[in-house]
Amino acid sequence: MTAMFLPRIAAALLLGACLGAADAASTLKPYRDEAEFTATLQRWRAESERLQLTQRRHSMGSMALNAAPAPAAAPAMAVAQESSTAAPAADSITNVQTAGVDEGGIVKRAGDYLVVLRRGRLFTVRVGGDQLQPVARIDAYAPGSDPRGAWYDELLISGDQVVVIGYSYARGGTEIGLFELGEGGALSYRATYHLRSFDYYSSRNYASRLVGRKLVFYTPTLLQPGDGTPLAQMLPAMRRWQATLPAEFERILPATRIYRTDDHFNPTEPLALHTVTGCELGGAALRCESTAVLGPAGRVFYVSAGSVYVWTTNSRRRGASPYEDRTDADRSLSAVFRLPLDGGAPTGLKTAGVPIDQMSFLEDAQGQLNVLLREFGAGEGMWGAERGRGALALLRVPLSDFADGRSAARREHYRRLPGPAGWQLQNRYVGDWLLWGGGEGAWALRHAQSGEATALAPGHGVERIEALGEHALLVGNRGADLHFSAVRLGRGEPRIENRHVQDGARQGETRTHGFYYRATGRDEGVLGLPIVGPGSSGRSGVMWGRQGAASVVLLRQRSLAFTALGALSASGAPVDDACRASCVDWYGNARPIFLGERVLALMGYEIVEGRLEGRGVGESVQELRRISFAPPVRGREGRPSPFE
Repeated sequence: MTAMFLPRIAAALLLGACLGAADAASTLKPYRDEAEFTATLQRWRAESERLQLTQRRHSMGSMALNAAPAPAAAPAMAVAQESSTAAPAADSITNVQTAGVDEGGIVKRAGDYLVVLRRGRLFTVRVGGDQLQPVARIDAYAPGSDPRGAWYDELLISGDQVVVIGYSYARGGTEIGLFELGEGGALSYRATYHLRSFDYYSSRNYASRLVGRKLVFYTPTLLQPGDGTPLAQMLPAMRRWQATLPAEFERILPATRIYRTDDHFNPTEPLALHTVTGCELGGAALRCESTAVLGPAGRVFYVSAGSVYVWTTNSRRRGASPYEDRTDADRSLSAVFRLPLDGGAPTGLKTAGVPIDQMSFLEDAQGQLNVLLREFGAGEGMWGAERGRGALALLRVPLSDFADGRSAARREHYRRLPGPAGWQLQNRYVGDWLLWGGGEGAWALRHAQSGEATALAPGHGVERIEALGEHALLVGNRGADLHFSAVRLGRGEPRIENRHVQDGARQGETRTHGFYYRATGRDEGVLGLPIVGPGSSGRSGVMWGRQGAASVVLLRQRSLAFTALGALSASGAPVDDACRASCVDWYGNARPIFLGERVLALMGYEIVEGRLEGRGVGESVQELRRISFAPPVRGREGRPSPFE
């Protein structure tokens, strides 16, 4: 089935190609007004209801034929009645994808302080002047609000403003909490804004970005076929949270900022308003504007220095191949949209296939968008990135081809790639190279040049791909042991250069932020990664956010040869923190932190500092000191109490 991947793409996109290249200056067209937008969705809902009615009539008619005789009109009448009710700053400590585009995380540096987001609270720790001292803590939600049913996931810092992004199932939307970092590391609450949206969670991606002083985040609004909820109660809107009666929502997405292509909306599948919201930080009040593209619900999004890209795709039943379905030749299988961060009108392009995750994208300096694709998938929502499958291809398309969404990426824009057809693929761009892998196989390709991909044989699973300066790192298990394989990238063919084996260990965190590499020279540096030992919950525990990292392992690399420096370990002491919100570590709880020559490890409520001693093969990390910033919880007779 997958051997004909590229010809099937060409067949599926034939009509789009025949439309001819659109004017490079053209953009997607917005809805003219609320009436046109509402009428479009009403037609889609009506078509869905008619289709459901037809299906129910056929189903009930078949049941009637196989049962006792009944009046032919009875089933139809019953159904009719039923249907009527139915890139980082200089002091960044975050492993980001794009330089200058910070990503929401659980720990950030702000001058002399670390700010940590953990289990519904914010904490500051003084690290300036060679110190390591807990300073302040505050709830990460609005005073007087009920935090139950809410998850506070992502932290960003702009100047003295601390931003917390969360999602409340109880209130049905994204929360933006604003706090001030004062003198001496003090924290004070400023305001909370509530954005009406659906859940943004992805097991791999991060909802928020910070570009300069502009906060950017992605949120979907899901529209189900047959759902009779009034649109006025669903469309993106914002309000400032108040402790008494919440303020009324105000629309921040007018119909004239909602865009679409000429694609037909499938009445059997949900739609989504793929909404990108930009907020300028630093003012007395938070002012935000939203732009959205209406399309299929499957999505993957990526943020470059100047644009947000949203890839939408139709979901398919297992076993169906969109590349063989000739009845769908008159509409795109997927589409990619480019939404400029300066507020300009979006552009789009019809495509095929589905990216693995945000790491599948690269907007390069040559004015090209590169995207690694799988044949089948439903996007990255929740654990969607782990469930794609099928043949692989690389899309490399000029940004100038993005226009009004009527044209399609041409056949020559796609390159068939080798690789496993199963799940759990990893991918990353490192310099001029694209690396990807799954199982125990990996490949490397110069994405901007012709030529074949080079197969790599790490001899272990590929569960993480990272950059080591100009080179790359593959991380994964073989049996009970965790392997690190350095990949030399350069003018010649890429190759596995050296390996390190961490006996009896697994990754303690699979998100990109769990890893950090600090260069200490042109071809040397130190890396850190949280690990857990034998008997841990392993990757499933990491995925479900319920493990505690036992330690952070540290390695030195010189000319891609590894020296094991040892690890900084958590005490393992249980903490009763009287948690009220966000009490599962969906984003992990451990990070390596490098502050100049200082080496620290965040593990739960502990920060352990180590000192590198010795040189060469004798170099190692020795624990220097540790602190706990856990909130004190005391009760009678010294017993912890969650009620005080």
